[in-house]
Amino acid sequence: MEEKFELQSKETYSQIRNTVISAQSKVAAVVNSAMVQAYWEIGEQIHIACDRNDRAEYGKNLLKYLSEELTREFGKGYTERNLRNMRQFYQLFPNWHTVCAELSWSHYRLLMRIDNEERRIFYQEECVKSRWSVRQLERQINTLYYDRILASKDKEKVADEINQLEPKPEYETIIKDPYILEFLNLEVDSHYYEKDLEKAIIDHLQKFLLELGRGFCFEARQKHFVFDNEHFYIDLVFYNYILKCHVLFDLKIGKLTHQDLGQMQMYVNYYTRELMNEGDNPPIGIVLCADKSDAVVKYTLPEDNTQIFASKYMTYLPTEEELKRELKLDDYIKLDNTDVEE
Repeated sequence: MEEKFELQSKETYSQIRNTVISAQSKVAAVVNSAMVQAYWEIGEQIHIACDRNDRAEYGKNLLKYLSEELTREFGKGYTERNLRNMRQFYQLFPNWHTVCAELSWSHYRLLMRIDNEERRIFYQEECVKSRWSVRQLERQINTLYYDRILASKDKEKVADEINQLEPKPEYETIIKDPYILEFLNLEVDSHYYEKDLEKAIIDHLQKFLLELGRGFCFEARQKHFVFDNEHFYIDLVFYNYILKCHVLFDLKIGKLTHQDLGQMQMYVNYYTRELMNEGDNPPIGIVLCADKSDAVVKYTLPEDNTQIFASKYMTYLPTEEELKRELKLDDYIKLDNTDVEE
């Protein structure tokens, strides 16, 4: 009896699951199509307005004005950079009939990076024909698929390799696309991005702040910023009002790599150049990881480094034992202070 119930229940669940996935796909297609068309029309209107006045200064001021007004009324998603992207979108695809409704705005952001028109059209057509996801399209562009497919004698093998290297997910939830969130003016739920380690810190945030020491204030989780059409997320951001600087945490479950340090260096540079307020000291970055190589740290970071694992912040950082005790993650986290000068 129980076995029969289990089989019937699984069958019912499978049917319902397929219905949900189908509905998500339909919603995603409708939203993406509406967003692409809206952004193309916005780009057209900006292009016409700028072309009519034929002044670079007018275009710059217009983008600033439009960004402020649209953001005030409709929320995020209408920064000057995004509006500039919309204008570029129209300029690269001036005929609406050449825009494929099957592709999302995220697809077109990648396609707009391709300077050569012939290559851009090729990737667009292949993307539609092969139903590439955004990640698949990005991989194909980065691995010079256009050049390889032209040079290869076994074109089918080259075309099929993407399915092994970057399998397309069974389904993609639309709420995970930041541009769709911004387009629909939805509230971002950081739980869509959280990792186990990050969740543990948030669950123990009060104790974690106490262990960090004096002056720490929690500022943001999954701090989002965009440049060159790429999205970045800093796991945790704190501000220390005694030191007058931001402290950025990047959480890594696995072994530390030079890419992790390079990524943190980029985060620190971004905060230094874009988000520092008058009177602030330069921010620092801390990578929490399960394991690390001293050689990787030594040869990745510059010898005169003063922002990542800097000595003057040592007084305010938790010890390895304090952090593990509060987070109860002995098997996952190791804050190695051997590179921090006393």
